[in-house]
Amino acid sequence: MTEIVHVSGPELVTYADEMAELLVETVEEGSSVGFLAPLDREAAAVWWRERAAAVESGQVSIWIAREGCRVAGTIALVRAPLPNARHRAEVAKLMVRPSARGQGLGRALLAAVEAYAEVQGITLLILDTESGSLAEQVYCKAGWTEVGSVPGYAADPAGSLKPTTFYYKELAGP
Repeated sequence: MTEIVHVSGPELVTYADEMAELLVETVEEGSSVGFLAPLDREAAAVWWRERAAAVESGQVSIWIAREGCRVAGTIALVRAPLPNARHRAEVAKLMVRPSARGQGLGRALLAAVEAYAEVQGITLLILDTESGSLAEQVYCKAGWTEVGSVPGYAADPAGSLKPTTFYYKELAGP
């Protein structure tokens, strides 16, 4: 059974090694999540540990999907830092282990973030993903609206520049 858990900063540090494994698998599989291959597992764990302070400050919120003792997926919500943007946040780092895909886990993580954002009074969510990726199907099925695509916006894990598609979703708020 899969459980979606909103983690604190100290919990993130505790899960960092497992989340590093997830990140490395995701990059090796070819998903564009901000890292180039090959990604060193320890460097990935350090990257997760470095997010703990932002989680504790409330700037970033992170959820994990646990299947037993294993982290099967993750997602983050990054709050906008400026006073005129407090109503919006960015959804980032939605990752599901390749072995756990196709079971609705990505959609469940996305739903958890959306529900939390509404309770927090966030009324606009944004995200971006590699154009043509399987992630686009998840966002479209979840009611996200495509804004457009920017060519050569980010490199894939192999280092090739790829187009990125931007999406938004309006929420009702509390």
